[in-house]
Amino acid sequence: MGWIGLIFLGAVIGAAGWWLHPLRRAGRVARAPAGRIWTAIGAGILATVVARMLGNIVDVYHDGDTLEWLACAVFALVVVTTTVGLAARR
Repeated sequence: MGWIGLIFLGAVIGAAGWWLHPLRRAGRVARAPAGRIWTAIGAGILATVVARMLGNIVDVYHDGDTLEWLACAVFALVVVTTTVGLAARR
């Protein structure tokens, strides 16, 4: 997976996580910058990049492995869920 794939994966997970989060759908996310979709997309992209770098540093997987896709997706989903949930609590 290249950098373009990482950015796309993080953006899709960020947008989907923001759109499907139960607290956002209940109308509890503020209209402040922390509650906007761009924050979730940025968190998703940053999480996929961090997950890839950590996996390569620890030597858990190599570029293009199936585990890399799974690890990046799961880590991005956790970070986006936490980000949107914290924005909803403000």
